Amino acid sequence: MFETLKKATLDKIFVLMAEYAADPRTDKIDLGVGVYKDPGNNTPIMSAVRKAEQRILDGAKTKTYKGVVGNKEFSAAIVDLALAGVIDTARIRCVNGAGGTGALMILMHVLGRARPGGRIFISDPTWPNHIPLAENAGLSVHYYRYFDPKTRAVDFDAMMAVIEGLDSNDVVLLHGCCHNPTGANLTPAQWDRVAESLKRTGAFPLVDLAYLGFGDGIEADAYGVRKVATSVPECMIAFSASKNFGLYRERAGVAIAIARDSETADVVSSQMQNIIRGTISQTPDHGAEVVRVILEDKELRAEWEAELTQMRERMQRLRVKLADAIRQRSNSKDFDFIAQHSGMFSLLGLPENVVTRLKTEDGVYMINDSRINVAGIPEDRVGELADKLLAAIG
Repeated sequence: MFETLKKATLDKIFVLMAEYAADPRTDKIDLGVGVYKDPGNNTPIMSAVRKAEQRILDGAKTKTYKGVVGNKEFSAAIVDLALAGVIDTARIRCVNGAGGTGALMILMHVLGRARPGGRIFISDPTWPNHIPLAENAGLSVHYYRYFDPKTRAVDFDAMMAVIEGLDSNDVVLLHGCCHNPTGANLTPAQWDRVAESLKRTGAFPLVDLAYLGFGDGIEADAYGVRKVATSVPECMIAFSASKNFGLYRERAGVAIAIARDSETADVVSSQMQNIIRGTISQTPDHGAEVVRVILEDKELRAEWEAELTQMRERMQRLRVKLADAIRQRSNSKDFDFIAQHSGMFSLLGLPENVVTRLKTEDGVYMINDSRINVAGIPEDRVGELADKLLAAIG
């Protein structure tokens, strides 16, 4: 049976993780893996999460199934967090996903059924997993230019040149905030223009909301998704709790569909449930229940928001420190964009041979497109990192 198979290409992030783990150097630096790191280079369990888990443990009476749609109260809490009541809930239907990736999988498969072979336009560059998710759903992947490698900023004119030419059969995948991998994000005014274009052309928006609260705060980060949702009759949102709640391995996500009316929303819901039942049957609940407990409790929510603020402010502080250190050493503003970006990542724009040199000679690990995880920057070694980067660039 297996003789017909060929070895699949491994995800470059997981290959990098294995290389880092096998590297015996004690001074190595991990800027590759996309998880939050604290000053001790650990990915911590948030205190609000620990307290919520204890409550769940103390009160749990069963491990039976929640049903195909998953934890409804979790979904409702996320809809409130992301949309804050700007959309009539009669038009909204949700199912839980196995993380944000699971939510994207469900939504893309619905879109693949609605428009078999339809075009989906994805930012160039993007999170690499967007592409196989779309292809596996039977969608035809196309791109819109997003990032200018010279300015290290959003190439908004080039982006809009593509989006303005779409029609009602096209899907546009938008990063809701904290663009991965670039760290360059749309301004509110630019979101307004995107929303207006989508309203005019009828192109269908799918918003990937994986980092809410990691950029400029929950309300600021939600501007784009709320603007889009209130501007068009139909859209979809994939929410992930992996980063902002630190629930990576728990796989907590929500697939949100907004239809033009309640009857259509019911049809979409039936399709989402059908996809879940035919793939994983039921979605995980532990992480979903943790988030529900936190968001429904005033004190725990306040504690979570305070922790999230600390994480966001730490990443921004690391951005500023690294940009300052490079500027002081090079007498150049070429890397000031690091401080201007937001979220967990920045795309440095380094050639792949420089990235390889940093890994082999200096033990500095990053994705081969030179995306760095800002949270992985060791705060007490910022100057050393700046020296290594500049030496490798030459």
